[in-house]
Amino acid sequence: MGDTADGQTRTIWINAGEASGDMHGAALIRALRERAPAMRFTGMGGPAMAAAGMDLAFESRMLSTLGLTEVVHALPRIVRMLAATWRRLKELRPAAVILLDAPDYNFFLARMARRLSIPCYFYISPQVWAWRTGRVRFLKTHAREILCILPFEQEFYERHGVRAEFIGHPLMDEIPFGRLDAIIPDPDLVGVLPGSRRKELAALLAEFGEAARQLRRFRPELRFAVIRAPSVAPETLRAGWPADVPMTLVEPEDRYAAMRRASFLIAASGTVTLESALIGTPTIVAYRLSRLTFALARRTIDVKHISLPNLILDEQVFPELLQEQAGAGTIAAVGRAWLTDRTALPGIRQRLAVLRSRMGEPGAPGRAARIILDDLARLPERTARPLA
Repeated sequence: MGDTADGQTRTIWINAGEASGDMHGAALIRALRERAPAMRFTGMGGPAMAAAGMDLAFESRMLSTLGLTEVVHALPRIVRMLAATWRRLKELRPAAVILLDAPDYNFFLARMARRLSIPCYFYISPQVWAWRTGRVRFLKTHAREILCILPFEQEFYERHGVRAEFIGHPLMDEIPFGRLDAIIPDPDLVGVLPGSRRKELAALLAEFGEAARQLRRFRPELRFAVIRAPSVAPETLRAGWPADVPMTLVEPEDRYAAMRRASFLIAASGTVTLESALIGTPTIVAYRLSRLTFALARRTIDVKHISLPNLILDEQVFPELLQEQAGAGTIAAVGRAWLTDRTALPGIRQRLAVLRSRMGEPGAPGRAARIILDDLARLPERTARPLA
């Protein structure tokens, strides 16, 4: 269904707001193109989506903010981007809008799509089940369908009367498990993943570096591999890392092998913690927001854990260090405990072993593409007039 009845090529607008969304968006584009080779893609993304053939109208790094108060400083840029997006959507009248992550931004696009009578799909469900659950009513009104990638999400949405389907997690396609499972972890290697957003790096990179220094004093033979996110310049990581602590910089395309090879990881909270859990590497999860953002979040967040592996397994397998706890001393203390107790790391790996079976079968991007294209085929041709 790449072409319309009059022979014009159809376009889909896809919006991804961060590095993990860029990766998942690229896989979805490839799956859509397999079924509709003539279809074109534009919207917001990063290098992976561009490599998959999308014409980038906006780069996802332009949304590199974290937390409620941090968004305030970026507000003028965000407003300009939204205004430009509205103009582009009115001009292009795409066949569909597909939204990945970044709900605070993408909800504005969902409103735009509805005003223009453009079908809107959410791929990578916004985590309204964790906080601000009242927003599920918005999704019921504005989304044709929620394509869920976490096993507990479909039941949540259906309980609220929202059309949703669990399609499995795209990481089950993206992580090369067969190759990684053959890698034996190096007991003297620690992996470091300080995040992809500017605020994350500012809050955590120096703490991770100091924790590495303290761990190296405890065990001088330790080596550290800092794994670079695609949106982060190598110079940024080198500048923020202690000069007296040797480290190897790992490029994004080599991250999975480096994560598997490490005895354990120190990571900023995010999709990377689910990657590390599926790969089977114990991880210390750190999370820091501004004091005001964290105070507001504590009033609204309604989950027992912040990291996806702990949520899915319904137990704290990965230690979660929040705010002041996400400091070098506490991180190093957990690392020392793991290195001292010979049963600690194998015990965590054993608890992680059941996770893959809960994430669905490989093929999530293909299932998402089929659902979207089949649904679009059932819709009548749109006049593309804005709603009153």
